[in-house]
Amino acid sequence: MHVLILGGTAEARRLAALLTGEDRSADGLLVTSSLAGRVAAPRLPPGRVRIGGFGGAEGLAEWLRAERVDVLVDATHPFAGRMSFHAAAAAAATGVPLVALRRGGWRPVPGDDWHPVDSLAAAAALLPGLGERVFLTTGRMGLAAFTGTPELDRLWFLVRSVDPPEPPVPPRCEVLLDRGPFTLDGERGLLAAHRVDVLVTKDSGGPATAPKLTAAREAGVPVVIVRRPPVPAGVPLVTGPEEAARWVRGRR
Repeated sequence: MHVLILGGTAEARRLAALLTGEDRSADGLLVTSSLAGRVAAPRLPPGRVRIGGFGGAEGLAEWLRAERVDVLVDATHPFAGRMSFHAAAAAAATGVPLVALRRGGWRPVPGDDWHPVDSLAAAAALLPGLGERVFLTTGRMGLAAFTGTPELDRLWFLVRSVDPPEPPVPPRCEVLLDRGPFTLDGERGLLAAHRVDVLVTKDSGGPATAPKLTAAREAGVPVVIVRRPPVPAGVPLVTGPEEAARWVRGRR
């Protein structure tokens, strides 16, 4: 039974470990993990690994047929919306069963000052009214949304990403290259050292990058949080690698 995991997340790596036998017997499964290749030095999962795109939904469908894939798992980042819809279209075209694996999103608690929005552009539009020193943790792509107007260009940004961001970037910014998991003490120190007065993040969920939210709450820093894109209609959703592994084995 050939399982293709569209990965790049910690949950995808954990699922690959469960299915390849790193944690238990492999049960006769062949597991291939596919990574988009957007990170220069990705953390590789166990099992077979391919890196790079497929060429849209049609290219993915061709790969599923050529490699005789029996089950497809969309375990991409919660904001990899385009790939999720390509996966749904390819699964429908080939008849390959598909499940989406998504970690749970974050939820506000008393004391949080959250400002939910639906896009990076909407997040940028709120910033001039919230602060002047912005901690931007939305990744290295899409920073153009935070440039191009006098109101935004006067703001100062601390941009944190795994790899150097792609231009254009805000004219007044400092880039911090780092990879989670992050600690609460570290995030507290970062906000204080850079005098951050507003945080922008995506609702990625999970514990690895959540300490920044606690640090912001403690410091009274408002958080602009970008909502997730939806999972394609009709695709079953699981929230943990163990549940995904049971779903995969149930297709045998």
